[in-house]
Amino acid sequence: MTQTITQALMRTDLPLPGRRQGKVRDIYQGELTDGKAVLLIVASDRISAFDVVMPNGIPGKGVILTQISKFWFDMVQQKLGDKLSHHLIATDARQVKGLTDAHKKQLAGRVMVGRRCKVVPIECVVRGYLAGSGWKEYQKTQSVCGIKLPAGLKQCEKLPEAIFTPATKEEEGHDENISFQRACEIVGQSLMTRLRDLSLAIYRMAHDYAAKRGIILADTKFEFGLPLDAHADTPILIDELLTPDSSRFWPADQYVAGRDQPSYDKQYVRNYLQQLVDDGAWNKEAPGPTLPREIVDHSRQKYLEAYQALTGRALDI
Repeated sequence: MTQTITQALMRTDLPLPGRRQGKVRDIYQGELTDGKAVLLIVASDRISAFDVVMPNGIPGKGVILTQISKFWFDMVQQKLGDKLSHHLIATDARQVKGLTDAHKKQLAGRVMVGRRCKVVPIECVVRGYLAGSGWKEYQKTQSVCGIKLPAGLKQCEKLPEAIFTPATKEEEGHDENISFQRACEIVGQSLMTRLRDLSLAIYRMAHDYAAKRGIILADTKFEFGLPLDAHADTPILIDELLTPDSSRFWPADQYVAGRDQPSYDKQYVRNYLQQLVDDGAWNKEAPGPTLPREIVDHSRQKYLEAYQALTGRALDI
């Protein structure tokens, strides 16, 4: 893929129905030239932190994240295709009805054309290391989402084995960590057990692959849906997959338990914003501050490094 992206794409307005806008993605309903109903998930270049979308974005971020997802969806199909399927049909809009050539050019590389699904309202989180909200909870209770862990673990320490820690999907604010039993009460024990087993299998596969490339996959979250065009009891993998926005990736050669880790995610932006908060220059409320050029450029570089480190290929954007 070769394209020069110098301006951040902050919003799309496609002539398609059902437009919804999240913090990063714009979502539309669409139809392929063969009549198949699909969902278009457009990854903009918006960036959010502390649940606030910043006024300016990271040029090309949406393309990078979409191509990372595509890489992993292809690997899931190759390695685990006998256990599950996924929603991704294409990462271009050439076969979508009602779009001009200009629209299709704008969407190139940054759209996931996927099967329509009923979304399972649970974030399927897998943790292999004790970080983030898991570390905070462990400090208080020595457990994470009801799972008791050994005493004396350090921040970011590798767990004895990966654990499944579901969370609710919230339209507003932060998702809430819940126990596996509570997740079963929400969506049913049979479905939740299946999603837990699938999530752990995907994590182990991705963790082992990343380790060979000198990367630690510390934790990640998956989303599943029940396809509207197939048997309603057969869940498939949806949304983004194993990107720096949904996962913690750490350089293995810099890993030291007992502290925060250097990462390939947007922690660099969070650190900059947290300094503004500490200095009294921002209160974590909208509107967010405009990100300086050096923060934008550095963040873009980190996303590109993540793509190259994971795939072994450069992304020319």
